[in-house]
Amino acid sequence: MDKAEDHEKVSIYQLDDDDRDRLLLEQKECTFNWCTRDEWPMGVIMSYIWRNDRLWLTAGAHRHRVSAVRRNPKTSIVISSTGTSMGRSKTVTIKGTCTVHEDQATKDWFYPELASALRDDPQEVQAFADMLDSPMRIVLEVKPEKWITYDGLKMRDHAMGTLDEAKLAAPLESDTIRFQQELKRRGLNHD
Repeated sequence: MDKAEDHEKVSIYQLDDDDRDRLLLEQKECTFNWCTRDEWPMGVIMSYIWRNDRLWLTAGAHRHRVSAVRRNPKTSIVISSTGTSMGRSKTVTIKGTCTVHEDQATKDWFYPELASALRDDPQEVQAFADMLDSPMRIVLEVKPEKWITYDGLKMRDHAMGTLDEAKLAAPLESDTIRFQQELKRRGLNHD
């Protein structure tokens, strides 16, 4: 069994699909990122739920992030396993397209789902859902276009020589073509 030799080529340590789905369902907070009008990336921590292969969030319609995604729907979401039963060292990054919903039908299913995900007591769930249902609030839906996942436990096990290599993913372009280009740029080619 081979061992990892460095921490440079990490695209081979992708989350298994089951772990990715488990993380998306179990975690309740993410970093929501968008681009400002002057092209600065920005991000905030937000509560979310994962339903119907989409990430769902909510905010006041007057928030800068809402006007930003109306202008440019390209977003990214970053989710960590820290604080979940999965422990640390697992991440999901989504490059996605964001849609702003203001219709009552979307709010009617989303607010109780979010409240149930964030509260345990039935009275608190209802109170929270009622509080969310205001005329100034919108719902954000992020449709994934690309996934970047990472499983640090695979990397650890690979470094120790204990990982079944069947669990390694094919390396992405960043660890093949771009890695070689950077080696050459730095004069580190061993050809």
